[in-house]
Amino acid sequence: MVLSVLPFTSELNVTQIAIAREISAAVVNVSGRQRMLSQRTALFSLRLVCSQDKVERSELRSQLLVAIDLMEKSHNGLIDGDPEMKLPGNPSTVVKAMYFEPPLNLDGQFRKFIAQVRALAQVEDSDLTQDHPHLLYILDAADGGLLDALDAIVSQYQKESEAEQLELDINQIQLYKQSCAATAAAQAQAQELEKALQDLQQERAKLIHTERISSLGQLVAGVAHEINNPINFIYGNLTYANNYVEDLLKLLHLYKKEYPNPSPSIEDKITDIDLDFLLQDLPKVLSSMKIGADRIRQIVMSLRTFSRMDEKEMKPVDIHEGIESTLLILHSRLKGKGSSPQIKIIKEYGDLPLVQCHVGQLNQVLMNLLSNAIDALEMGTGDFSIPNSKSQIQNPQILIRTEALHPDYINVRIADNGPGITEEVKARLFDPFFTTKPVDKGTGLGLSISHQIVVEKHGGSLRCVSEPGQGTEFWIEIPIRQKSLVIC
Repeated sequence: MVLSVLPFTSELNVTQIAIAREISAAVVNVSGRQRMLSQRTALFSLRLVCSQDKVERSELRSQLLVAIDLMEKSHNGLIDGDPEMKLPGNPSTVVKAMYFEPPLNLDGQFRKFIAQVRALAQVEDSDLTQDHPHLLYILDAADGGLLDALDAIVSQYQKESEAEQLELDINQIQLYKQSCAATAAAQAQAQELEKALQDLQQERAKLIHTERISSLGQLVAGVAHEINNPINFIYGNLTYANNYVEDLLKLLHLYKKEYPNPSPSIEDKITDIDLDFLLQDLPKVLSSMKIGADRIRQIVMSLRTFSRMDEKEMKPVDIHEGIESTLLILHSRLKGKGSSPQIKIIKEYGDLPLVQCHVGQLNQVLMNLLSNAIDALEMGTGDFSIPNSKSQIQNPQILIRTEALHPDYINVRIADNGPGITEEVKARLFDPFFTTKPVDKGTGLGLSISHQIVVEKHGGSLRCVSEPGQGTEFWIEIPIRQKSLVIC
């Protein structure tokens, strides 16, 4: 009855279900009201005939007409529909048969009843008697055939309404299940999208890091190569130059011995060049040049060690060599500048075996951690220090400790006596692009990339131990030998 007029299969939404319930209730209420109006009409008709008061009779005639007008409108609405009364019309096959077919033929009974009531309302007062045919029909119908037919139709409407309510309840359950499933699917999709976004950010960080490291490695390797050739030429010839100078000095001493009385012009030249000082200082100059060349050679070797970024295979390496090369590159940052004191490096090296690793990548981790430690000591604002902390660090120092934890792992600890970090910052240390540095001082990639290198590429762990005001210490633990770890 009701569901047939709605776009309802198994996809009714909540609003449509509410409308269906409202329409079903209206049909039952209106059909039940017809039964009540038939009894009221019969009572008004009897009072109209029995009343001797002209005014009362006039009011009863009006009430009769209002009642039957409402009955007729409701009857038509139940059959054909009435939006004002929220009646859908289009009754079921069973209800149609009850309205238009024997034995009830309610439509015919109803319209005859209405016609009899209207006719009674038009009878003159003098002709109104208790045995008037219109009154007798009305009372008989209201107490007999019409009443039985209305009871039957109301019962059928209620039965159909209950069936529809049950179907609506079933549909609402299905709708709720669908809603729950859709919500769960949306949540799962949101989680997948969030994970995809995190993966994308990590991949972006890796690409940026790889590009930077590749460019840095190429630059450092190129510079080291360009410096290496001329310094080798200088360093290699210093030995010959030193030998030549020694021979010349011996020759001068021999000349001085064999010719103790030089000519005046030679005497003037000896005085002019301060020959005695020159003989003493020239070996020192050559020695200083040799020391400087050695220093440059060490720097070049460190640059070449540090620049081994693109080696795909893991090789057994000396971790201490990587630390030393990194410290050599950072040497200028460790010196005191102006009012800032020099940063002291304390080394407590243990007896470490060669470790199988990507040396270039591991050197990058050491560079990131040491650079951040220097930042924290210089400015109080490293990638992981307390934001806006600018207090001067007294006696700044960095402690580097290495040890073999057990036969399978080695440990490198880098600790500074800087301002330390808060728990809130520590919880986000390894998030890509997170940094407490100013925009032009850091990208927030250093620790994230370091974590990936140590954990994902070497199967180790990287953790931080720190409290505000107590400095910061990072622990690097990596296996000595890689077993089944797949390096990508």
